[in-house]
Amino acid sequence: MSPNPGVPHQRTNLSLAMLLVAAIKRAGAPFEVLQAVNVVIPDGLLTPDLVIADAAAADRAGTTLSAHDVAVAIEIASPSTRVADKRLKPSLYAAAGIPHYWRVELDPAPRLYLGRLELGAYRDRLVQVGESTGLADPFPLDLDPGRLLRG
Repeated sequence: MSPNPGVPHQRTNLSLAMLLVAAIKRAGAPFEVLQAVNVVIPDGLLTPDLVIADAAAADRAGTTLSAHDVAVAIEIASPSTRVADKRLKPSLYAAAGIPHYWRVELDPAPRLYLGRLELGAYRDRLVQVGESTGLADPFPLDLDPGRLLRG
């Protein structure tokens, strides 16, 4: 059994979830943010730190959520998960057809890798402190990664 993530990881998880919920509400988008939900993929089961899922599918879900109902899988990299989050999980999420895979790295400063599924793999765009995500898909989101560690 692995220990729970550290305080910076948990703080980032909560901050990002709150910012995403607010952006989804502002946009009136049909999504819900869920933490540590089991996602069924072709190769088994993964539990991302956060997912942005179809709200109607989340209403019907039990202990798992189908990858088809996930718009964005989000992992917050920790020292113990960095390699899997960077190399293994993107290929598994891509094979499952999840349109977006976002990875948050905290060290040395918060940054977001925003992956969009293109031709079976994620094409990443790096967003660093002082920059904005400037996303329109799957909903409008302007987020500076520097806001993720603040309480």
